Amino acid sequence: MLKWPMSKPSKPTTASSASGPSDAAPSLNFVDHFLIAMPSMLDPVFGGSVVYLCEHNAEGALGVIINKPTDMTMDTLFERIDLGLEIAPGRAPVDKQPVMFGGPVQVERGFVLHAPAGDYTSMIRINDEVALTTSKDVLEAVGSGSGPLQFLVSLGCAGWGAGQLEDEIGRNGWLTVAARRDIIFDTPIEARFTAALGLLGIDPMMLSGEAGHA
Repeated sequence: MLKWPMSKPSKPTTASSASGPSDAAPSLNFVDHFLIAMPSMLDPVFGGSVVYLCEHNAEGALGVIINKPTDMTMDTLFERIDLGLEIAPGRAPVDKQPVMFGGPVQVERGFVLHAPAGDYTSMIRINDEVALTTSKDVLEAVGSGSGPLQFLVSLGCAGWGAGQLEDEIGRNGWLTVAARRDIIFDTPIEARFTAALGLLGIDPMMLSGEAGHA
């Protein structure tokens, strides 16, 4: 059953195969950054993924994978959660837009990255333009044609406990780079990994499992 919670997502304690010290505070804040999986990331869930990081603090981190579509489309999702989906004048149809796999945490719940941020019941404001919302009201707005102009709907999220993400980055599991909104919302799904690497001036063919991180 799909769920749309009316409160902020609970802080996950596990997400990937790695673990880190439970009392470590992050030395860097990677909110509004992309995490780009390195070849050393052999995890079948995270291999080849680009994660947009929405929260990062001493308690852990939370993000959404932006380049792994599911077989579900928006029209199917709206039917399952009993919402109408109108084609608004002046807006591109979204009924066949794929719903993304956001990560292995809370996979029965929906997470919506969107711009502009707006004002919804359960929302994490990431920057002045982009937010992550988990309440159903953002989809009600999308369905009526009055919602955010750009959005990415995912099932599940990616989460790390305290110190886990820092440990993975330190072991060259991820490259990090400041995110760009157009890659999240405008770039074709299959091109997002290459586009994110391009922000660092890296061609995918240049990567090896021994490369460092930014």
